[in-house]
Amino acid sequence: MSIQLLRGLHNPGMQPHEPSGKCVATIGNFDGVHLGHQAIILQLIAEAKKRGLPSLVVIFEPQPMEFFKGKESPPRLMCFREKFQALSEFNIDYVFCLKFDADLSQLSAQEFIQKVLLSHLKIDHLVIGDDFRFGGDRLGDYSLLVDSGRENNFTVENTPTVLCESKKSLGKGVRVSSTYVRQLLHEGEFSLVQKVLGRPYEMAGRVIHGEKLGRQLGFPTANISIKRINAPFSGVFAVSLSFESGTSYQGVANLGVKPTVGNFKPSLEVYLLDFDGDIYGKKVSVHFRHKIRQERKFDGIEDLKVQIEKDVEHAKRYFNSLDS
Repeated sequence: MSIQLLRGLHNPGMQPHEPSGKCVATIGNFDGVHLGHQAIILQLIAEAKKRGLPSLVVIFEPQPMEFFKGKESPPRLMCFREKFQALSEFNIDYVFCLKFDADLSQLSAQEFIQKVLLSHLKIDHLVIGDDFRFGGDRLGDYSLLVDSGRENNFTVENTPTVLCESKKSLGKGVRVSSTYVRQLLHEGEFSLVQKVLGRPYEMAGRVIHGEKLGRQLGFPTANISIKRINAPFSGVFAVSLSFESGTSYQGVANLGVKPTVGNFKPSLEVYLLDFDGDIYGKKVSVHFRHKIRQERKFDGIEDLKVQIEKDVEHAKRYFNSLDS
């Protein structure tokens, strides 16, 4: 059975597929689906298989910090579609997406256990990360879940911290987290990002019509809808862009607000090297390989054009160095 998406507490859940209605579940934002998340997911799948029950990942939309802080919340590493796609690559039975709204935010930890875990999911076993907290009263943690499990006949399993290398940790390792991934992206450490994620960092979206300024400058760009309030990093990068068919091209990407032309919403534009074609409406994935420079405002369009020429040459040298 391929992964199935369930939405909201109104959804009847898994009972049609599992006579007992029980499941093995985990809960979290899973933003980035990094190595720490992957360790939880593999633990979840193994336990579900051992018990002969469906595996289920509970996520929230919007993410809780987005509900409470809006534009001031930490930038997402993944939009919902990217997250669901990443989770789909594992042998998970269900993703259960809960709408995080005022009602859900006000549930106490005990109410969350009763309403979500027991009444709706009929939880048999729960796998959680070592930093998991829940409930409007912020009293929900591993200890509370263990106590509740004893009273309600479900079990709880914690997962150890996953450590990875860091240039600053002098061999001690640093805890893998979404916050750490954002830090690495901001610093342009894409090789470390790839190790922490287990894959290159990417953004996916559909190519849309833009202002076509790049075409006027002699560098036609693919404008990609990234559906984000804010971006986790910005700048100009050497990237590879791949289509659903698997075909891939090298390019130069600008991720940010394009200060020279007065844009305010984060946008992603990619100029493809050695490519000439119509790709409007195509779904693409942009893999970030190397940071060329920070985004900055230029005195005029001509200065911007000169800099783009330099950026393209920089990207070409970078890709050529990989082949040498």
